[in-house]
Amino acid sequence: MDVQQAQLIVNGIAVGSIIALAAVGLTLTYGILRLANFAHGDFMTLGAYLTLVINTVGVNIWLSIFIGAIGTIAAMLLAEKLLWSRMRTYRATSTTLIILSIGLALFVRYGIVFVWGGSNQAYNLPISPARDIFGLKVPQNQIIVLGLAVLVILALHYLLQNTKVGKAMRAVADDIDLARVSGINVDQVVVWTWVIAGSLTALGGSMYGLITAVRPNMGWFLILPMFASVILGGIGNPYGAIAAAFIIGISQEVSTPFLGSQYKQGVALLIMILVLLIRPKGLFRGTI
Repeated sequence: MDVQQAQLIVNGIAVGSIIALAAVGLTLTYGILRLANFAHGDFMTLGAYLTLVINTVGVNIWLSIFIGAIGTIAAMLLAEKLLWSRMRTYRATSTTLIILSIGLALFVRYGIVFVWGGSNQAYNLPISPARDIFGLKVPQNQIIVLGLAVLVILALHYLLQNTKVGKAMRAVADDIDLARVSGINVDQVVVWTWVIAGSLTALGGSMYGLITAVRPNMGWFLILPMFASVILGGIGNPYGAIAAAFIIGISQEVSTPFLGSQYKQGVALLIMILVLLIRPKGLFRGTI
């Protein structure tokens, strides 16, 4: 393996960790709420812009990310209150939900353009030199992104496996009617699902802003790799989505010298199709 390939793999791991954070939120909303949310990428963008606004007025970047996550959670809960809860009451079809989510995505994206403009922006951070690791030049922000992603994934695992909220979420994902009969507060589980999904989505957007520019279409460009990760990893399986996100992130970056950066999304789609031809339910079993 030459230095260029190794460098691309490192870049792919950083991108994969960001896709993983967002894809987990996406697979949770589908596994629990049965909602294929195409607005997920644009809420990711919203998290990055809220972080940008707080950071550019002189607030520490980590506090800015935290406040940006709170703002994104609030926006997602507002969408739940005004839109998704009503659609569940009306028993809307999956097709209707998909069309509504696309409309919500456009609303959020062009709202961002209206407020912040369409040009690329960057956080107010000091320039940090790249670290030399085994002969590879690794930007410090990429190391931070990977480390933070690992911590968040470990925290999510603990929450799903060892807390009452996590067990309730898994029960609702398996059978919502049985969970309700068993005394589980489904409405509370729905709120927790949006809180967790919003946190992960906003964090993914903020992390992406650290290694690239903050721009209105950043989340939209990641929506295909996100959905590919969700489907490839088994719909509703957060651990499968994480593994698939790293596979897709690395594959996209490694393919760049051969296909060019404009075909990165095509690589994600191709991997998903090839795997599903062999394993129609994805690499792992679906549901939480």
